[in-house]
Amino acid sequence: MSSDPWGRVDETGTVYVRTADGEQVVGSWQAGSPEEALAYFERKYEGLVVEIGLLEKRVQTTDLSSKDAQVAIDHLREQVDAHHAVGDLDALRARLDKLVELVDKRREERRAQRAKQTDEARQAKEALVTEAEELAQSDQWRVAGERLRSLVDTWKGLPRLDRKSDDELWHRFSHARSAFSKRRKAHFAQLDAQREEARRTKERLVAEAEALSGSTDWGPTAARYRELMTEWKAAGRAQREHEDDLWNRFRGAQDVFFAARSSVFAERDAEQAENLKLKEELAEEAEKILPVTDLKAARAAFRSVNERWEAIGHVPRDARPRVEGRMHAVERAIQEAEEAEWRRTNPEARARAEGLTGQLQAAVDKLRGQIDQARAQGNNAKADKLERELEGRQALLDQALKGLQEFGG
Repeated sequence: MSSDPWGRVDETGTVYVRTADGEQVVGSWQAGSPEEALAYFERKYEGLVVEIGLLEKRVQTTDLSSKDAQVAIDHLREQVDAHHAVGDLDALRARLDKLVELVDKRREERRAQRAKQTDEARQAKEALVTEAEELAQSDQWRVAGERLRSLVDTWKGLPRLDRKSDDELWHRFSHARSAFSKRRKAHFAQLDAQREEARRTKERLVAEAEALSGSTDWGPTAARYRELMTEWKAAGRAQREHEDDLWNRFRGAQDVFFAARSSVFAERDAEQAENLKLKEELAEEAEKILPVTDLKAARAAFRSVNERWEAIGHVPRDARPRVEGRMHAVERAIQEAEEAEWRRTNPEARARAEGLTGQLQAAVDKLRGQIDQARAQGNNAKADKLERELEGRQALLDQALKGLQEFGG
């Protein structure tokens, strides 16, 4: 018989292992000595020790699932409980029990982690749904559309929830996207209709602009082009593929008209500048008529200048008041000379002036006599009153005498 601290072999070749519950039969050994039997079953024990050690390492350092870990533990426990090895089997059972505790702890940790991840995923998806529902009301079509596409990618990267919660949130999320797409589609359909209407309007404006491009009715046509430009701006933009072509045609028609007008106006401006030079020369000639010494000769000279003046065309508008003012000044001076000559040579006017002068002279003489008489009588108050009246009559007489002098009298 042979034995060691954890097992023995009896005389029949039966091998026993010592446990806390007493000796347990390991097996029967008939092939060799008892020492060889114990060594064989001790190697079996060492194999279990290695396997348990490897399992402990896997549980502690890898992401071995709780289920797979438990299957491996149960398999090893079955081998330990079968008592087919000699060694401290109770220690192995204790190690397996600790492994079960560790696996259970890891399971709870993972369950808590999954619950946390699920809660975070729920919050994240609810936030995505809230943002999508806000974006569904946006008019920032490009920015909002790109953001919604980004939200879809984010959603796909999040863990799934339970089917009911996930489906409910996805329904809201999908509905928000559909609502935005529907609004965007309606907006661009309306925009397309507006651009089509703008295209038709602008084609009409282009047709009229091109029809007017050959007009020589400069003022009204230029005014109409300004009206067409106002209508063009009010029409809005046509489709991109039409807008530039329509604008080039519209602008080209205007350019043809305004280039022709500019050419004509340039010729006219040159002609008017020459006319101004000629009229300034005539104005200078007319001014030499003054002062009027011979009315008849002055009238003839001015008539000659004026006939040549009328034969000359327009001058630049800004110069017109100045040059015409010079001619008008000469004409007024001749007219004043004519009026003075008429007054001087008019018999009826001369007679009226002489009559008025005589009446005033008589009144003045009479007042002087009355003043002298009042002074002689000592009535100074009456004399003073009469003198004030005399001052007024004398002023009228002086004015009348001055007028009479114009008649050469």
